[in-house]
Amino acid sequence: MKKIQLALLAGGKSGEREVSLKGAEEVAKALDPRKYVVKRYDPATDLAKLATEADSLDAAFILLHGPFGEDGTVQGFLDLLSIPYQGSGVLGSAIAMDKNLSKILYRNAGLKVPQWYMASKEDIDNTGNILGQLGLPLVIKPARQGSSLGMTIARSEDDIAEGLKKAFGIDRQVMVEEFIAGREITGGVIGNEELTALPLVEIIPGDAYEFFDYEAKYQPGASKEICPADLEAAITIRAQNYALAAHRALQLWGYSRTDMIVSGDDIYLLETNTIPGMTPTSLLPQGAAAAGFDFPALLDRLIELALE
Repeated sequence: MKKIQLALLAGGKSGEREVSLKGAEEVAKALDPRKYVVKRYDPATDLAKLATEADSLDAAFILLHGPFGEDGTVQGFLDLLSIPYQGSGVLGSAIAMDKNLSKILYRNAGLKVPQWYMASKEDIDNTGNILGQLGLPLVIKPARQGSSLGMTIARSEDDIAEGLKKAFGIDRQVMVEEFIAGREITGGVIGNEELTALPLVEIIPGDAYEFFDYEAKYQPGASKEICPADLEAAITIRAQNYALAAHRALQLWGYSRTDMIVSGDDIYLLETNTIPGMTPTSLLPQGAAAAGFDFPALLDRLIELALE
């Protein structure tokens, strides 16, 4: 059997660079050397090399998070080089990276989302408009970042100003969102034309964390994850259908993972990840394992979908 010449793209320029590199180490270890010849490329330094060697590559596996990797930029570059890759294309990647546009499309698809407000820097010194529209507590976050970078929960008017300063420090678009108390879950989807919703994962941050922030995500033992999530059957089915609907609404391809909050009988969509974390214990691989795909089999499936 001819081995697949696979470009593994990791690193990049975003604030999630280290997470990307660590994930790539796990992917490289899990890929079967009888099936793949893996060549590593860091888009921060190796784009010219990738272009030069494009004709020798069969596919790419993108393991980049945040701007300059998950937002359609690298996808467009690979399209120009005629290298197939796993996951969404330029349009879907760009849409999903923009939390404001994603919410508009979720809402248009009939999905429930927290109320939100797109802030300006003038709101730092005049928080009354935000308070009047959304009240307290609030979630403040950059509109085009991942891994909860720059995110805060504001429980007072002073917190709003500080949270806006923090978020505007890393993005020129900042979203302020009503805080929804409930159980945080996430639902993976795999497929191109035919989609499969994976078992849900519930995320319970440790007592030291107010929410599932960067450290709670990546510090071993900082959070508890339950898969399959222990929810009523009706809620489970509805949440999986929401993950499928979100995937379609954002024009996604290959796979995705949508984060949600279950509050009473309501399910609120938060955001969709087009390149979810990819280690054996990451959230989407946990859902895939519960569906019968161990980590190497999941990687094989994603590469198969890319080559389709």
